Amino acid sequence: MNRLAGELSPYLLQHADNPVNWYPWGDEAFAIARRDDKPVFLSIGYSTCHWCHVMEHESFSDPDVAALMNEAFVSIKIDREERPDLDEHFMRICQMLTGAGGWPLTVIVTPDRRPFFAGTYIPRDNSYGRMGMLELVPRIRELWTMQRGSVNESVESIMAALRRPDAEVSGDFAPGPSVIVEAARSLASRFDGRNAGFGGAPKFPMPTLIGLLLRAWRRNGNAETLGMAERTLAAMRRGGIYDQVGFGFHRYSTDERWHVPHFEKMLYDQALLCLAYTEAWQATAKDLYRRTASEICTYVLRDLRLPGGGFATAEDADSEGVEGRFYVWTESELRSVLADGDFEALSHRYILREPADTEIILHRFPSDDAAPDAREAVLREARARRPRPLRDDKILADMNGLMIAALARAGRAFDEPSLIEAAATAARFVIGSMVGTDGALLHRLRDGVAGIPAFADDHAFLAWGMLELFEAGFDPVWLEESLRLLDALVAGFWDDKNGGFFQTSGSAEKGIARTKSFTDGVIPSANAVALMLLVKLNRITGRTDFQEKAAALMRCIPAEATESAISYSHLLCAADDAAGPTAEVVIVGEPGASDVRDMLAAIRRVYAPNAVTIMKPSRGSALLDRLAPFTASLREVAGKATAYVCRDFTCALPVTDPALAVRGLSIA
Repeated sequence: MNRLAGELSPYLLQHADNPVNWYPWGDEAFAIARRDDKPVFLSIGYSTCHWCHVMEHESFSDPDVAALMNEAFVSIKIDREERPDLDEHFMRICQMLTGAGGWPLTVIVTPDRRPFFAGTYIPRDNSYGRMGMLELVPRIRELWTMQRGSVNESVESIMAALRRPDAEVSGDFAPGPSVIVEAARSLASRFDGRNAGFGGAPKFPMPTLIGLLLRAWRRNGNAETLGMAERTLAAMRRGGIYDQVGFGFHRYSTDERWHVPHFEKMLYDQALLCLAYTEAWQATAKDLYRRTASEICTYVLRDLRLPGGGFATAEDADSEGVEGRFYVWTESELRSVLADGDFEALSHRYILREPADTEIILHRFPSDDAAPDAREAVLREARARRPRPLRDDKILADMNGLMIAALARAGRAFDEPSLIEAAATAARFVIGSMVGTDGALLHRLRDGVAGIPAFADDHAFLAWGMLELFEAGFDPVWLEESLRLLDALVAGFWDDKNGGFFQTSGSAEKGIARTKSFTDGVIPSANAVALMLLVKLNRITGRTDFQEKAAALMRCIPAEATESAISYSHLLCAADDAAGPTAEVVIVGEPGASDVRDMLAAIRRVYAPNAVTIMKPSRGSALLDRLAPFTASLREVAGKATAYVCRDFTCALPVTDPALAVRGLSIA
């Protein structure tokens, strides 16, 4: 066992028995590199990364490669999910040097942490048009020992490029109600009219684009805009990217048809896709979307929920050493599991006999949206007897924040109290277990040990989850918690000079550049979520400092964001919130009373992403009055559930008819 054996990260522990003399990231490894005058080999990945597994089996488990690495380098393993700051820093270097990036990420640096080589997956032997480890390692060792001057020149050139300031943001972005419509129009040229979705293979779900399209459709009523969203949601739900038996979405499709997935399942994908399908149901009332969102929640609560209520990060693509083995079938396996006649019945729902396939990935006929039935349950039970893929059981504050938001939103929309309670349990777990002795939020928890100072994503996503919980159950404690997290985000991560939030706090590790991101990757940027929070919490609380920060943050949005909606979709949705008109709906009445339930049900069915709903007990709430002062004077009328629709801190006349309350949510 090498020095990774004492780590908590499942990814690092996967490499603990490698013959490579791995170190975790830290001063010890770099001190030894300085003492022995060796460069440092950095390898960055995550536990459910397929090509990380390939490189581990091919190279890091190979004694010949390990002997070369141990002679030439001090080697460090990094879990990108534990240290997104290091991953972002070194990925930027890789993209600058090679024009591309990905995982596993390989960077070689000097003992003083300055880079001079970067790449991604490297095979053991020369193949795939890539130099293999058996040739690369001796070459780099020769460079280091015999041509140090060339190495130093390369280092200085790279460091000069890294020190070059980012281009100044023009400040020309002009938020307004037309922005989201223009952004949706720019997406039309990227839409796959044959298979739905955006781009070709590999094809990613991009759930934040669905939110953008739905918002644009709400603005302009354009059927084509709504159609892009609906066709994509339906195609994904019918495709092999969706686990038709056990529910939940795989990471992406390797083909353009949504048929053959990369089989890993990520918590963040489940959260963001649950939100997308929930919003689509609110917009269209189509049962397929509600059912899909509910099935995602079923998968997460069944397979990713951990003791205490927090959620694991991911499930691997591989089992029994083969990607997708847990999920695929042969015809003989299906026939042996199903009762007589059920295989033929299943073949009317799923495409089971494609000539090119040696194994079956269940995917629906394009016209089939029927609910799963007993046949899928039989397959699920049979599949449960197979060896399961590895579950990465570390708990990350940011990913849990996204899942809390999704569960709370789905529970509110579908009137499912069990989903709201699951979100609340997870929230209590995170804020109770993932804090330091000083009360500051921590990023990661595993085996009961919390650590790593929280990043901007952790604060922003968790604050979002708390705000969704407040709207779902109306306990003002969650509003207070959302405000506390947003205040901590501003205090620790705000750029006083140029606006926007850095990913790391001012007390973060030295030598790693503090960066700001405004673009969406597989998850929204912290700045996008923070802008949404600043806008909505300003409207709830009346705090002008939030309004000022939101205005400064919007000045950071590049003018070309509207034409690059794929990269800025969530930020544009937040800017749409700022453009308004927003609505704060306050319902005053007796919690649990039938008239209150009727009023809430009517409002919850409406797709109104710019609105916030608040429930004020008829007997009053001192905490709510303090946090949202504009609600203090609102009272029920004639002993009935009463709705106030408020805009710009001014409330319209109270109504007791749910239909009138819903009418007040119109953006017209």
